[in-house]
Amino acid sequence: MGVSAAGKSSVAAEISRLTGIPWADADDLHPAANVAKMVAGVPLDDDDRRPWLEAVARALEDAPDPGLVMACSALRRSYRDRIRALAPSAVFVHLTGTPQLLAARAAARKDHFMPSSLLDSQLATLEPLGGDETGIAVDVTAPVAQIASAAVDALHALDLV
Repeated sequence: MGVSAAGKSSVAAEISRLTGIPWADADDLHPAANVAKMVAGVPLDDDDRRPWLEAVARALEDAPDPGLVMACSALRRSYRDRIRALAPSAVFVHLTGTPQLLAARAAARKDHFMPSSLLDSQLATLEPLGGDETGIAVDVTAPVAQIASAAVDALHALDLV
C-alpha cells in the first residue's frame, strides 16, 4: 500500500518473485470511469472507490493458496477495513517515502494514468497503518530489490508470510 509513485507495482512484482506468490495490480481493477477521472486529474471519492475496493478484496479472498500479493493504494484506514471485511487475512506493507522523493518519482513517470498533480491529494488522504492493523512499513529510498527483500524478511520475522 502507499501513494502513487511509492513503487507498489515494482515492489509487489519483486515480492512475488522472492516468495513465489502471484501478484496483481489493483489499478487493473478500477472501473473505466475511475481511470477517466484520474487521467483528468480528478481525485476519486469514496463512492468511486467502493466497488474497486470490493473487487480488490474479492481478488485477495478468492486467490488460491499461497495467496496473492496485491499492489493497492489503500490509503485510508476505512479502505483497509473494507478490504479486511471481505479478506480478513490481508496483511499490508506500507511503502513510505518523503514527499520530495515521491514527487520526483511521480514527475519522472511517463507511462502511468495517475498524474503527478494528484500526489498532494494522496498524501493528504494517507493514514499510516494503525498499531492494531496487521502489517509493516518499509521505506522506499533503497532500490526495489532491497525494499522487497526487507519487506519479505520483516513479514517472515512476524510470521505473516
